[in-house]
Amino acid sequence: MRSFLFSILPLALFFFYIFSIIPFAQGQEDDKKFLALCVAYYNVENLFDTINDPDRNDDEFTPDGTNRWTSDRYYEKLDRLAEVISKMGLELTPDGPAVIGLGEVENEDVVWDLARQERIKDRNYQVIHFRSRDRRIDNAFMYNPRYFEVTNTKAVPTIIEDMPDFRTRDHLVVSGLLLGEPIHFIVAHWPSRRGGEARSRPLRIAAADVARSIIDSLKAEDPNAKVIFMGDLNDDPTDISVRRHLNAQGDKDRLKDGQLFNPFVEFARRGIGTLAWRDSWNLFDQIILTQSLLNDDYSTFKYLRAEVFNRPFLRQPSGRFQGYPFRSYGGGVYLGGYSDHFPTYVFLIREIK
Repeated sequence: MRSFLFSILPLALFFFYIFSIIPFAQGQEDDKKFLALCVAYYNVENLFDTINDPDRNDDEFTPDGTNRWTSDRYYEKLDRLAEVISKMGLELTPDGPAVIGLGEVENEDVVWDLARQERIKDRNYQVIHFRSRDRRIDNAFMYNPRYFEVTNTKAVPTIIEDMPDFRTRDHLVVSGLLLGEPIHFIVAHWPSRRGGEARSRPLRIAAADVARSIIDSLKAEDPNAKVIFMGDLNDDPTDISVRRHLNAQGDKDRLKDGQLFNPFVEFARRGIGTLAWRDSWNLFDQIILTQSLLNDDYSTFKYLRAEVFNRPFLRQPSGRFQGYPFRSYGGGVYLGGYSDHFPTYVFLIREIK
């Protein structure tokens, strides 16, 4: 197993001044060693194969479709995405993400194609995917079996009683052992803002209520359950769906009983986003944690810090949209980029005895 073991003192001093996150002690505590793991989320922007699926709305992503989606473009896209995954989290762990939630994948096959790309194939990522009720895209989950062992999986749909024809991506729930510790991951992609933010808001509130019910059911079985919720929420951290219905807040030192911690509230306040639209930034791609991941008892995995992975190579290099996420298509023109979203990740750390 390749992972960084680090002394608390130099890293604590670094994060104390830069992030004000890690408490540190003097004397005998200075030589403690810690293991860091990375948990990531990435909306990969329309990862479609080139095969026309009659049960999916994928006509534009075929060789004869409007995007002229060829095998060359498909494999270039896979390589681009693998490049991103290969570089995330390396500041604390050379294996990158131990687990990664994915949004906007067409089917299980494209996720396996991604996992087997040359840049990341040595990590032996395994894939979890369920076909959802959505007409186009699904969520998926990749995990490195060196670090994570799956014990249970399920897909939970968002169903709105007075809208029987409404379909969106299911919540993907993956439970397992992270180096022996029980933990639950939820991958989400909430309804879009098509038709306007206000008009579509009730759909995201409905999805938030489903997500909250999943978390509450896990906590009912174990009040100390460690749950990490991640996804493209199509809402910002301060929007009502996240702040009130999911009940995720940004100040981890002032959380009330039952509230979740959203480290990306502070990023949004500083104007840092994961996607851009009409010269403004949104932070839709979030990773949210239960309070069981927050205290200072590092005998088990606890939250260290969060990151928006917006390195220069992921940004549009020039033109009208310079600085935006470097995407695959823009204005109907193939650009050969990565995605229209920046990925996000968090680090968890545990003391090594």
